[in-house]
Amino acid sequence: MRLFPLLLAILLAGCGVSETATVAATAGAAKAKEAEQAKAAPAQVQGKLDEAFKQAEQKREAAEGR
Repeated sequence: MRLFPLLLAILLAGCGVSETATVAATAGAAKAKEAEQAKAAPAQVQGKLDEAFKQAEQKREAAEGR
């Protein structure tokens, strides 16, 4: 009968370890996705700036009557 509480304690401890590993893996995946988005951000901003400059140039040319 002394073996039962020991087995129960081991099983419960194992659940905590696997839960911790799962949480760590999920957090790691979220950080990786965040890093990918951060890498793409400068290109997106540059694209928006280029588009704004094109629109401004078109408006300027239209105002000049070209």
